[in-house]
Amino acid sequence: MTVKNIEDQNRNIEHPWKTDNWFVSPWNYLEEVTKDFNPPTKVKIHDVTLRDGEQQAGIIFTKDDKIRIAKKLAEVGVHRIEAGMPAVSPRDEEAIRKIVKLNLGPEIFCFCRCMVNDVKLAADCGVDGIVMEIPSSKHLIEQGYKWPLEKAIDLSIKATTFAKELGLYTVFFTIDGSRADLGWLLDLVEQVATEGHMDAFTLVDTFGVLSPQAATFFTKKVRERIKKPLEIHFHSDFGLGVANTINAVMEGAEVIHSTVLGIGERAGNTPMEETVLALLTMYGIDVGLDYKKMNELSLLVQKLSGVSVPECRPFIGKGAYNIESGILTGWFKNVFETNPTTVFPVHPDFVGHENPQIVMGKKSGLDNIEVWCGKLGVELEDDEALDVLNKIKLKSHDLKRVITEEEFMEIVNEVKKES
Repeated sequence: MTVKNIEDQNRNIEHPWKTDNWFVSPWNYLEEVTKDFNPPTKVKIHDVTLRDGEQQAGIIFTKDDKIRIAKKLAEVGVHRIEAGMPAVSPRDEEAIRKIVKLNLGPEIFCFCRCMVNDVKLAADCGVDGIVMEIPSSKHLIEQGYKWPLEKAIDLSIKATTFAKELGLYTVFFTIDGSRADLGWLLDLVEQVATEGHMDAFTLVDTFGVLSPQAATFFTKKVRERIKKPLEIHFHSDFGLGVANTINAVMEGAEVIHSTVLGIGERAGNTPMEETVLALLTMYGIDVGLDYKKMNELSLLVQKLSGVSVPECRPFIGKGAYNIESGILTGWFKNVFETNPTTVFPVHPDFVGHENPQIVMGKKSGLDNIEVWCGKLGVELEDDEALDVLNKIKLKSHDLKRVITEEEFMEIVNEVKKES
């Protein structure tokens, strides 16, 4: 893909690396960098928060929780919602039926084992499609499931054939595909596609063990053999879910399975927020979400899941746009009003984050003092400001945290009494 192609995809922006909403490296768009990219014409988000996200140990979504999250996902504009696995419990089944009836806009899918009864239950719920799992590595089939290899194949053919008869869009999902023998995996998929049914195939890295280069290789090899739409379901056990997913997209995969916050089994799934914003700003691929509602969605899922995210988490962390350092405060003071993306590569308004906060602590400088004095209506002489700063540094160090406005005023009053 050439630079011009990427610019065209990004709404004909003259410089796609720098807009009113973001400022990333122009190197991302050099032809030398992009020449081997082969992304699809459209990328969709298949959200798995309500199913795979809930599989994170300790997370339980009630029926009402799932409905609230599904509504917010629809507002954000995800293309598909995987509403759950109806075979898990009657309440999960009830939640899926309710979400389907709400007619929210996105396609509603559910997750199934390679069992005819699971498929029938999914169809009864009224979903648009199913994601059907099957173990695909010999070691997992033999050790984890205690099945003969032929059983996995037979079950898959029967269940996918039945799904076709019921008119369900069927996404074939090969568990532990990234640790399978590639020849065995592709033979299995081709046999199911030929003797059974498959509308799309999912590249699955169940244990998050692909390197970014291997993710590209995996996608390329599957595309050579499997002439079906490709979907991506990668985990983040090594923190590579976003990079691996993007590499798969650049090799032609067109549907991204992701979760809000990146919640999921063990170290979690590929996080939606980082993935879609990286695609938009660094690759010129707009998946069509309402990015301004990103933080509304994040806060809702945090509240209903009980999961807290690090304050520095990109775009959605509470402190993602906060500044304590004196040097950065100087930058902020000088450029934020006129060129905000000079100090924040993605504008906080663009992702619905609250305004940047200048906090006060051990690493602060005189620019922090100036900002706080302006905010609190305080006047200090130059020598007083320096005394206040030195006392703040000591207090913050001893408390091992930033200081409050009340503590700041106490220090100001103390210095003024001394001067």
